[in-house]
Amino acid sequence: MKQRILTAVIAAALFLPFVIYGKLPFTIFVYLLASIGLYELLRMKKISLASFPGFISLLILWVLLIPNSYISLINDLIFSKAEFALLGLLLLLTYTVLTKNKFTFDDVGFVVIAVFYLGIGFYFFIETRNIELNLVFYALILIWVTDSGAYFVGRSLGKNKLWPEISPNKTIEGALGGVVFAAIFACIYQYFTNVFDNYVIVIIMTVFLSIFGQIGDLVESAFKRHYQVKDSGTILPGHGGILDRFDSLLFVLPLMHFLSILFSL
Repeated sequence: MKQRILTAVIAAALFLPFVIYGKLPFTIFVYLLASIGLYELLRMKKISLASFPGFISLLILWVLLIPNSYISLINDLIFSKAEFALLGLLLLLTYTVLTKNKFTFDDVGFVVIAVFYLGIGFYFFIETRNIELNLVFYALILIWVTDSGAYFVGRSLGKNKLWPEISPNKTIEGALGGVVFAAIFACIYQYFTNVFDNYVIVIIMTVFLSIFGQIGDLVESAFKRHYQVKDSGTILPGHGGILDRFDSLLFVLPLMHFLSILFSL
């Protein structure tokens, strides 16, 4: 427990200044986080980041992460993001032939999904910070409140397992408790920041984000069990890897973007 607390304090001390300052240092920091996340995912599949597929997947990831403020330069000089991703896919498929199927079609599918999973999630991390700092803190605190609420409610009231094959300790009561705690937090946050248009929107959005944040956590638990690993990595002692800490955020930030568009219609 002491190790977990110490790691969390040190990580927060390193992480928060980048989030608060934003701009290019934050973008570079997110690139680093996403690259480590890709390394962790590929390692589960026993694909080296230093291999040809690893190199191509890293290039595609970096292109997907390019913020909107820089994308016009890329489009004018080289390719669009979609064109670059397609070119990378063709190279990966070609590599299956060159290796005589040692690198298989299934491996290509894994790499492509891994790149888009990380690329989309961390891209919206950059874009959300570029739009509004309060939105980033809303998402980060919402995830923490959801997890904390689910833990405490689950321990005190939890009786029915949520998904025992994937995450044995999570309960339905805990999941619902996490959503309730998140909704309460969101109303308080809205009162002090007025980050959304009204309380109806913030409650509806928070319920969806809290649910899908928990799904993001379960998704990572599912593929860790599939690949028989306890943690995605060891970079954060007592907390696992980057994916272990950002699994919910990779679901919450894209969904928050789509819901914001929906509510603005």
